[in-house]
Amino acid sequence: MHRPAAKSAPRRNKAFEETHALLTDTAVRLISEKGVEALTLAELAREAGVNRTTVYYHFSDRDALVREVRGWSAAQLAKAFSIDASPKDRADYISRFVLENPELIKLWIDDFLAPGDIRERYPEWDNLVSGVAARFASERPGVSIDAELYCVNMLTVAMIGPRIYRNSVRPELDLETAMEQFNREQMRMLGHDGMDRMPRD
Repeated sequence: MHRPAAKSAPRRNKAFEETHALLTDTAVRLISEKGVEALTLAELAREAGVNRTTVYYHFSDRDALVREVRGWSAAQLAKAFSIDASPKDRADYISRFVLENPELIKLWIDDFLAPGDIRERYPEWDNLVSGVAARFASERPGVSIDAELYCVNMLTVAMIGPRIYRNSVRPELDLETAMEQFNREQMRMLGHDGMDRMPRD
């Protein structure tokens, strides 16, 4: 009996998505292990166990692959502002990701330093700024604070601070201890501004 052609489309889509996820995950691992400079489409094909034609079907060139990894990294970081967790848990999530994925964080930082609208790279930006502004209005009424600049400072500290602390200030610390000490001070600073009780998204 002939099966309707429409039923095969979801299988093709699922296969495409699975292969795309495999290639992205493999690229993330390769960048984490060797740095972005060492990443090539040929090596990605070898490591993922697919032919180069398959890789080119998903990524037109190396730049497209790197953009995909940047997007993946930004999505992981964005989870910190969307997960149903306390501000401390969010800070822990970010610090752990930053310390465990230094090569990916380099890509993320390059992306944020590049000219252009931050909303294109971080779609949750306006929500973050409005949430911070609302918290300041509640905790510090009458005090003039630029919520957008505050968010710039928060993200800068969150993305760069843990690495400076562990790599340059206290290199003798293991990851868990460095993360705990850094986040304890970060939460104290946020608490000073009433930001340690920021409402969940």
